[in-house]
Amino acid sequence: MKPVLAIVGPGDGASLEDIAAAERIAELAVGAGWAVSCGGRDRGVMAAAARGAARAGGVSVGLLPGLDPDEGAPELTLALPTGLGEARNALLAASCAAMAACGMNPGTASEVALALQAGKRVVLVRPERATREFYQGLAKGLVLVARSADEVITLLTKSN
Repeated sequence: MKPVLAIVGPGDGASLEDIAAAERIAELAVGAGWAVSCGGRDRGVMAAAARGAARAGGVSVGLLPGLDPDEGAPELTLALPTGLGEARNALLAASCAAMAACGMNPGTASEVALALQAGKRVVLVRPERATREFYQGLAKGLVLVARSADEVITLLTKSN
């Protein structure tokens, strides 16, 4: 069975850098034998993760907040409507083997916190200093920092 890497970050308001990182991480993850999960919507980091996984020929699962599967990014392998709103973040965090965060907003912050609470490794991609220090203070051994998208899979492989 493939391990699942959740790729999280802002939907609306995602920076071009965060979008590019999510797409690249998804491509590399698929190449390394991972499946990809995300928040599923056709926006920002979520859509980029689905695109990257599709480009690499991999599997991507989107956990949608609402009940409409048409809200999902078109490149998803599976769009799963949950009807849970932002509470779907708990499912995303619980169902992954590890998480990569590209950018930060309140929704992403909740996903990262829930993953850490579940004992999952989280890679923060180019985080701001305050973000890095906050999460590393919560879970010292679980929070990894990548300077680039290309480092994420390497860091997760080394930390096994």
